[in-house]
Amino acid sequence: MTEPREEPGPAGGPVTADRYRELMSRFPTGVSVVTSVDAAGRPWGATCSSLCSVTLTPPTLLCCLRTDGRTLAAVLASGRFAVNLLRAEARHAATVFAAPSGDRFTEVPWRPWRPSGLPHLHRDAVAVAECRVSGRVAVGDHVVVMGAVAGVELAAGLPLVYGMREFSSWSPPGGGAARPETAG
Repeated sequence: MTEPREEPGPAGGPVTADRYRELMSRFPTGVSVVTSVDAAGRPWGATCSSLCSVTLTPPTLLCCLRTDGRTLAAVLASGRFAVNLLRAEARHAATVFAAPSGDRFTEVPWRPWRPSGLPHLHRDAVAVAECRVSGRVAVGDHVVVMGAVAGVELAAGLPLVYGMREFSSWSPPGGGAARPETAG
């Protein structure tokens, strides 16, 4: 049996935020927490599903952060950030760092990555990339931040995925478990 299909909206009409959110919910994505430190060394972080690779040479990624967010302010002030790719079991961390307030770092285990001191969510991340800000572009209520990847830490596990407004996990073809990898 085929599921009912929603009729398309009128062409050329304005797209509401709710309609756009529904569109993007149909594009599953990995879940990350972008972290940085401010001038006083205080950690800041925010859940981010707007993340993608830009180029392999040099290794560069981009993330999108709210213009009015303290995480963006810390990233731009320090010129550095870490991207913590969350593991399937890290729904709590994703929710905590998506919340509008509170001291997120008291609710989720983390440690500073040496020598940079950038916050790593070591129990909740399947991988972490340390980045240096290499560019930025303001777009609406967000800033697209490009990061030159300076270091990578990899761990065994499956990534957390978000789509259709729900968390899930990804399984490799054949249902096998993810292989542990060493940092390179």
